[in-house]
Amino acid sequence: MALQIPVAFSGSPGSPYTRKMLAVLRYRHIPYRFLPSNSFTAKSMPQARVPLLPTFYLPSDSGELEAVTDSSPIIRRLEREAEGRSVIPDDPALAFLDELIEDYADEWLTKAMFHYRWVYDADIRKAAAILPCWSGYSVPDAELAQRGQVFSQRQISRLGVVGSNAVTGPVIEASYRRFLAAFEAHLAQQPFLLGTRPAASDFAVFGQLSQLAQFDPTPMALTAETAPRVYAWVSLMEDLSGLEPSDLAWTTLAAAPATLAPLLAEIGRVYPPVMLANAQALATGASEVAAEVDGKPWVQTPFPYQAKCLKWLRDSHAALPPAARDQVGPFLEQAGLAGMFI
Repeated sequence: MALQIPVAFSGSPGSPYTRKMLAVLRYRHIPYRFLPSNSFTAKSMPQARVPLLPTFYLPSDSGELEAVTDSSPIIRRLEREAEGRSVIPDDPALAFLDELIEDYADEWLTKAMFHYRWVYDADIRKAAAILPCWSGYSVPDAELAQRGQVFSQRQISRLGVVGSNAVTGPVIEASYRRFLAAFEAHLAQQPFLLGTRPAASDFAVFGQLSQLAQFDPTPMALTAETAPRVYAWVSLMEDLSGLEPSDLAWTTLAAAPATLAPLLAEIGRVYPPVMLANAQALATGASEVAAEVDGKPWVQTPFPYQAKCLKWLRDSHAALPPAARDQVGPFLEQAGLAGMFI
């Protein structure tokens, strides 16, 4: 069914995936109606089976609105149903790397976002004070404080789900610092990950950095101090509605700047061990994901959604035309990513 314009969706400024999708809609010039997640209108809309943000309200095959919550498939649906200003490269090899980097941002970089927000005292205090206000602030101080306490306690209790603990915390933070250094160097060469126009991966990275670089005090200070280009890039990514992209603005893998390799290498250093171990744990019915990242033990609760992500990436890799697979192969091999696709 055709999109209903304006596209309606609910979300919150504290959700990196909400910020990801808001930026996509602005850049693609798709009219939208943003519903704060706790608004009366959002509550009157169809409800998702699993309440996640953002929630889009899109027509089903029967034409009735249904709640849809997965940002990456939504981006691809919007590609099919709204013309112009695409965020998916035409070249299949480049599109595959775009999908891979997008998934890294959504499923690994978010670990840094969650870790910093709910481990450090200053970050916990800010999140507990501000995030409840985005659900409605015209309430007594005591009620707002109670909301913040309940919400922060619930989120802190979930640190183990994303793999943040006393052993893995330094691994997560070291990975974020390396990512910042690699991305800072890359932005010195070109304005976006895959050329001079933004791709889906840019919006996924932006979503996480909207929190890490410009909301949570600890990683925000780190980003501003060590990666000023990255900090500025986040502000500019918020609204790219005025950017006029050219079809020639995507890079080619043959002409990609040398700075792309260190970014992919960072992904290959941390992302495959956890994704593969998670898939193995789910396949064998294990109660715990056990992996090694950067020489340190990694333990977390099995996460079924990330097994789906790995399957989708493998399906995309298998579907590549032979010439595109040959193009991508050396990049995956050099970055330590090839093992995900065996």
